[in-house]
Amino acid sequence: MADDEMLPCGRLLSRVWEQARDAPSTADPHTLCCPHCREALQKLATVDAATRALRADTPRLRALADRVMDIVTAEVRLGRLLPLADPDRDLRISESAAAKVLRQAADTVPGATAATCRLAPEGQGIGVRVTMTLAAALYSPLPDRVHQVRRSVLHSAVQDLGLAVTAVDITVVDLLEPEPLLPPRSGPP
Repeated sequence: MADDEMLPCGRLLSRVWEQARDAPSTADPHTLCCPHCREALQKLATVDAATRALRADTPRLRALADRVMDIVTAEVRLGRLLPLADPDRDLRISESAAAKVLRQAADTVPGATAATCRLAPEGQGIGVRVTMTLAAALYSPLPDRVHQVRRSVLHSAVQDLGLAVTAVDITVVDLLEPEPLLPPRSGPP
């Protein structure tokens, strides 16, 4: 797999997991002695056991477990490597790291919370297209909020990451509940 995680010992995480899962009694000596492989297997075994328990429970919990596993799997992988806007050097950043920074930039806009963020190289150059979904509050016009999020994401992409962003596509997929107003305080604190 192109986006498979490489452990510090040089083994692919998926291969170590497949060997341990498919033939636990015939584990190879490296896996038994390597602290990186053992730690990865221990963590994956814990997630696997929890997932199996949830799947056995009910269909509703099975769907939840599937979503959790999708998120865990996405977090484990680096994703594709994207070029940074420095034509003199071959500098790159992982899609997942860049997406995390850009989601945080979107979250700085009051009344907006990023849901997903995808980045994809655009064309043959160093340009990157950002596609984001978010939840937004309706206490001010939605187009203004989307514009603020786009501006925040573009600023962070250029200033914090050094990405050459060609477009930021934003889709509002959910509404945020308005925060309750606190009654005015009377008297000294």
